[in-house]
Amino acid sequence: MEFEIESDEIAGDGGFLAIRRLRMRNRRPDGTLSDRYVCDFVVRPYGLDAIVVVLWHRRGDGGVAVLVREGLRPSLWFGRDPARLPIPDRGRHAVLTELVAGIIEENDRGEAGVRARAAAEVLEEAGFVIDPAAVELLGAGSFPSAGSMPEKFHYAAVEVDPSTQQALAGDGSPMEEGAVTRWLDLDDAIAACVRGELEDTKTELGLRRLRDRLASATRG
Repeated sequence: MEFEIESDEIAGDGGFLAIRRLRMRNRRPDGTLSDRYVCDFVVRPYGLDAIVVVLWHRRGDGGVAVLVREGLRPSLWFGRDPARLPIPDRGRHAVLTELVAGIIEENDRGEAGVRARAAAEVLEEAGFVIDPAAVELLGAGSFPSAGSMPEKFHYAAVEVDPSTQQALAGDGSPMEEGAVTRWLDLDDAIAACVRGELEDTKTELGLRRLRDRLASATRG
């Protein structure tokens, strides 16, 4: 499929996100054109993709614990009108529990750049100093919401010593005020995702990829 673009504009620029609006048609293999339509998607001027990091450690009993982070998500509070929900939420969300994650910046190139960004986000959001070389990528990236944003999530994991955790530095944004971290059993955390107690998609996928990786290492 090819496309014929009639107009291309940015709406709402100047903030963290903007809308790119294409007025377009599909050009079919036989040369005919579809009806005109509008394709809107979110764009971000500060970096296209994101890194998601699973911090983990092996407990004394042999089980695996993973770190999750609770932080503000005003978009959920203001964007989810209870009257419009097809199935009611468990409650209104002012915070969300997630894995450590952050935007991969424009100069973070290649796997080395992605590992370096993972280390920077881990220090900022979780308080651990890690060597980028210790960051393990967990398979290929994936698109979390291709209908509205061209962002791809890249998944990584790193084993840490919980006793070395420092205070959360944050990035200086009010969005990160009051953030806290806690440890959960890996299997319990995945089960909580299925039950709807942890409602972040990238968190469930990152946890499942870590469990698969650890299981394959055990089999090997």
